[in-house]
Amino acid sequence: MKTRILIALLCGFAASGTCLAETLVVDDQLTLRDSTVDRPKRGSTMTEVEKHFGAPAEKHPTVGQPPITRWDYAGFSVFFEHDRVIHAVATSG
Repeated sequence: MKTRILIALLCGFAASGTCLAETLVVDDQLTLRDSTVDRPKRGSTMTEVEKHFGAPAEKHPTVGQPPITRWDYAGFSVFFEHDRVIHAVATSG
């Protein structure tokens, strides 16, 4: 069930196009601001990401079909389908 939800969310992000914003929630109020975090571009390979950004702090196990993998870096997470970036999300920690 979690895999289906993750895939649905990722598909929604992919369909929304590239955006450079961070989502902040303060006192239950949702706010968007421009992101300054350098993140991998959609379509980059795992090799390209690791070459440019170095080894991730954490590599999560692959889940689902098609296989989705998440790498965590300081300040952002990268989601891959097979070996290609499908989304990179700025994180708060």
